[in-house]
Amino acid sequence: MKDIILKAENISKQYRLGQVGTGTLSHDLNRWWHRIRGKENPYLKIGETNDRTVKGNSDYVWALQDINFEVERGEVLGIIGKNGAGKSTLLKILSKVTAPTTGSVKSRGRIASLLEVGTGFNGEMTGRENIFLNGAILGMTKKEINSKLDEIIEFSGCERYIDTPVKRYSSGMTVRLAFAVAAFLEPEILVVDEVLAVGDADFQKKAIGKMQDVSKQGGRTVLFVSHNMAAVQKLCTKCILLRNGKFIAQGRTQDIIQQYLEESENSNAEYYFDTTASQSKIVYSKSLKIEDLDGNLMNEIPVGKPWRIRLNFIVNEKITNLIVAIGITDIHETAISSSWSLPQTLDVGNYEAFFLEETIKFNPGRYKILIGVSRGQESIEYIDAEMFLVISDVISEQGESVVNNKGGLISNQMKIYVEKN
Repeated sequence: MKDIILKAENISKQYRLGQVGTGTLSHDLNRWWHRIRGKENPYLKIGETNDRTVKGNSDYVWALQDINFEVERGEVLGIIGKNGAGKSTLLKILSKVTAPTTGSVKSRGRIASLLEVGTGFNGEMTGRENIFLNGAILGMTKKEINSKLDEIIEFSGCERYIDTPVKRYSSGMTVRLAFAVAAFLEPEILVVDEVLAVGDADFQKKAIGKMQDVSKQGGRTVLFVSHNMAAVQKLCTKCILLRNGKFIAQGRTQDIIQQYLEESENSNAEYYFDTTASQSKIVYSKSLKIEDLDGNLMNEIPVGKPWRIRLNFIVNEKITNLIVAIGITDIHETAISSSWSLPQTLDVGNYEAFFLEETIKFNPGRYKILIGVSRGQESIEYIDAEMFLVISDVISEQGESVVNNKGGLISNQMKIYVEKN
């Protein structure tokens, strides 16, 4: 028999843009009139999916739509997805910070939430007083809080400042204390949003270790939202994938992370940009291609094979001091390489910038490409789209052994030259 501690049934959340609450008295009266006649809320039939890549036409947006899942006691559930997928909205509903538009949440036991830095803390009160305040909110008695007080203070690392008002704490200190309170007061369900990203690397490691202990030894349930896939993989036993407010998949952590990464990462050799809004700029980019030195498009580049990136751009007015730059990061957006052209004066016309890799050897994997165009220090265009460079684990005939690439910015390691078409 499954020991279900949390169950979400048909959870949906609708927001009206640009207004507080429902926005108008007429809408409230309309809802009331439908309700007393036993009819459905008329505004549930309208609204658009929360897709930030397109311009919407409705004032109503569905942040979540028909979310269903169960969580067993002692399970560590990761919730992943792109920005705008509905992760934080879902956690707020599960934590009962906000109510769903439709559906219900059934839980057994106390829920402690870490959703935003300083949530639930009174800035005028000391750290010690806030421990007792948060404990009381979680339903703990003063005796229970006292029994854990020393452990909470020690884990937070704020002992020296524990009798200082929280308003004088840094964001990192506030997060450390809030996490310590939530974890050591032993709620049945611990809900943690991306808030841990505020802490330093040592504290993040310490916090993940504590969450593992809470789930394995204490039998507590943890819901964890993060964009750090390494942390999700290390901590979570199962994962849920959300996209534009909709439930996409649930399953083994490794499988769901792989699905998320595959959805996020294209392995195209050609990328074309929407120039509708860009054509009024002095300079704008049209396309980007990944190819070998003979101009052949390459979806995947064997380790050690020379390659280049070709960026096509338009100059609408004569420009001086023009700089074209490219950045490459890993899939976790850690900077790997950054290169830029020498300042140039260009007349009106169609140009191509070539970024030739000569000295860096990338390990197999997917890398994100960023594009920047500037006039001196003045930014003209910055493109952070879903563009990916894919290095396969096949070693080319030219390749020898791959050079270790452990991240960190390597500046100006690619040749860049500009030609007029």
